[in-house]
Amino acid sequence: ILKIGETDRLVHSGTWKSDGKSVNFRYHKRWSARAIKSFAMAELEARKLKYPNTGTEALLMGILVEGTSIAAKFLRANGIMLFKVQEETVNLLGKSDMYFFSPEHPPLTEPAQRALDWAVETKLKSGEDGEITTAHLLLGIWSQKESAGHKILASLGFNDEKAAELTKSVSSNRQILETKFP
Repeated sequence: ILKIGETDRLVHSGTWKSDGKSVNFRYHKRWSARAIKSFAMAELEARKLKYPNTGTEALLMGILVEGTSIAAKFLRANGIMLFKVQEETVNLLGKSDMYFFSPEHPPLTEPAQRALDWAVETKLKSGEDGEITTAHLLLGIWSQKESAGHKILASLGFNDEKAAELTKSVSSNRQILETKFP
């Protein structure tokens, strides 16, 4: 569960059932518009594949479907395309029952929730101003070593060096923006 202060303004909030427990997910005001859209696209991708949950693999697909973020461009530049991720997802998790209908908002898997929590915590610990971006989300997926998203990224050539490169490019882009728009 994302920990958000009571006084923070929320963009969207929802509650889903997961393993019999309520899981609250709230978009923090510090989530970028692209990260929010990526999350919405992740839910849609999970539904299109008729999966009962939104997992790290769906979050990864959501980033690629959104397509305009630094993380999506970085993935494409490194040969990680939506079609390949979809193919690897089906290879890893299998096809869902064609008669199964996913809920409108498929609940997050535990690794997906931890990836989101990691993104928020890492951004807050950094002490930097600005929003939580899709790059933070992608690095959160990568941090979940046993997750489907991590396994798919690894099978498509993403590694710790690429994660470090993404972290460095996000930092340099932030510095460029701060000098242009103080």
